[in-house]
Amino acid sequence: MELKWLLYVALLALGTLAIQAHDMDDDNDGDDVVDIEDDLDDGIEEVEESKPETSSPPPTPKVTYRAPVPTGEVYFVESFDKGTLDGWILSKAKKDDTDDEISKYDGKWEVQDMKDTKLPGDKGLVLVTRAKHHAISSKLSKPFVFDTKPLIIQYEVNFQNGIECGGAYVKLLSKTPELNLDQFHDKTPYTIMFGPDKCGEDYKLHFIFRHKNPKTGKYEEKHAKRPDADLKTYFTDKKTHLYTLVLNPDNSFEILVDQTVVNSGNLLNDMSPPVNPPREIEDPNDQKPEDWDERPKIPDPDAVKPDDWDEDAPAKIPDENAVKPEGWLDDEPEYVADPDAEKPEDWDEDMDGEWEAPQVANPKCESAPGCGTWQRPMIDNPNYKGKWKPPMIDNVNYQGIWKPRKIPNPDFFEDLEPFKMTPFSAVGLELWSMTSDIFFDNFIICTERAVADDWANDGWGLKKAADGAAEPGVVGQMMAAAEERPWLWVVYILTVALPVFLVVLFCCSGKKQPSAAEYKKTDAPQPDVMSEEKEEEKDKGDKEEEEEEETNEEKLGSKFWLGFLHVSTNFLQEEENVNRSPRNRKPRKD
Repeated sequence: MELKWLLYVALLALGTLAIQAHDMDDDNDGDDVVDIEDDLDDGIEEVEESKPETSSPPPTPKVTYRAPVPTGEVYFVESFDKGTLDGWILSKAKKDDTDDEISKYDGKWEVQDMKDTKLPGDKGLVLVTRAKHHAISSKLSKPFVFDTKPLIIQYEVNFQNGIECGGAYVKLLSKTPELNLDQFHDKTPYTIMFGPDKCGEDYKLHFIFRHKNPKTGKYEEKHAKRPDADLKTYFTDKKTHLYTLVLNPDNSFEILVDQTVVNSGNLLNDMSPPVNPPREIEDPNDQKPEDWDERPKIPDPDAVKPDDWDEDAPAKIPDENAVKPEGWLDDEPEYVADPDAEKPEDWDEDMDGEWEAPQVANPKCESAPGCGTWQRPMIDNPNYKGKWKPPMIDNVNYQGIWKPRKIPNPDFFEDLEPFKMTPFSAVGLELWSMTSDIFFDNFIICTERAVADDWANDGWGLKKAADGAAEPGVVGQMMAAAEERPWLWVVYILTVALPVFLVVLFCCSGKKQPSAAEYKKTDAPQPDVMSEEKEEEKDKGDKEEEEEEETNEEKLGSKFWLGFLHVSTNFLQEEENVNRSPRNRKPRKD
């Protein structure tokens, strides 16, 4: 019995160490405290109350696709489920300042099913070709005018082949008399550009709007600050992601990916360059006076070099106290020709010169303190002072760093409502990509958040549910987790292998029965005769007591390991939830 309880204590200690190793492995989760005893008790109760009658796995849930339908007023919606490009216009323009071979917008667009789709019947717009200019656009049901309602633009992107270099952003094309979608190109005026873009290791999520200067009438691009979230996963996991921009009349904005905010701010404070120029600027005609002294320190003009200062003294001198080690081989070179080297058969002395064997370390020097001409080691020269310079003192004429004076900015203006941008009347995709098969789907432009959320749930939500249903089970997830976190194998061994060992131990061990030999080893009196009835009753009682004890021990061991497995699973689930959060996601090392 003592041995079994010692095993329980040892296994509990090993499990605690494995859990502590998990906590040390992930710095982001260092502040999370888990009550192991409470989780163990809860796990035991849950396992006892909900034991399945059969061990057969539940059937994989099936997700049936149904085209989303807007639940409110919209300016534009497109799910491509009709299977055609009706309503979309392919550009026939040419890109300026580009070679004729690649200047045409001849990149191919098609409506296709997604590769490896879990939702048959769900179609989307696919950028088919690579290394070409692509441009396609479609008109809104009515122009969007920035007044008292928010602007919400939302769509889905799936980089089915990953992405090497290319964009997947959209442009909201400004309403102008010159707008011709048949000639849509990179210089076509737009009001907002929004969406993902990547080249090399630079992962971006654009939000750019063109602001009109009320004084000059010229437009200038204003770029939102970069998100703090790690965007790499959205470009590399080959999953469908939902991109949402919410722009409010109070000038605030939010950028969401998969319905999680990854960036937010204000048009007045968080754009570069700022919407409003500074009130004052430096006078471009102001010049620094010739006698302006910007030197805080100057050499002491009264300092004199000391007479004993020797600028020519060397920094290093030979150590006169050094003695050549005994056994130094003065006549032996440090390196000798390799005696085993042979001149190559194709060596041509007329072209390659006279052949010489390569140099190798002299084997005679291996057992000696050194070879060749001995020289005294160099040491620092105590008399070395270097070149003399006068000490630096405060400059009594120091006037500070000169700056031109400030004057009122002649171009100053103050626009307190940058939300009121140029109205737009079409949405377009004008892209260059070195990767093909970029999948777009479920565009919506509206003013109500609830309408956009309903559209997302009916479209992207179905894709997410289908992907979740197709994900590997608990065993597959545990194996994948162990590949990234080898310490989890310790947890798995403790929860699988050791219980088998305990079962074998319990089955093979039994309570030791007293025998006549024990009496023979002592002077204790032994009854000569025991009635058969008392003997049978005693044997029966001992057997029942032993069976009850072993049953309790097996139940305790089972509860311990079931609870331990429950705690380990909770830890894996918590870690997966933290890693999926954009706020805590780390970049992986490939």
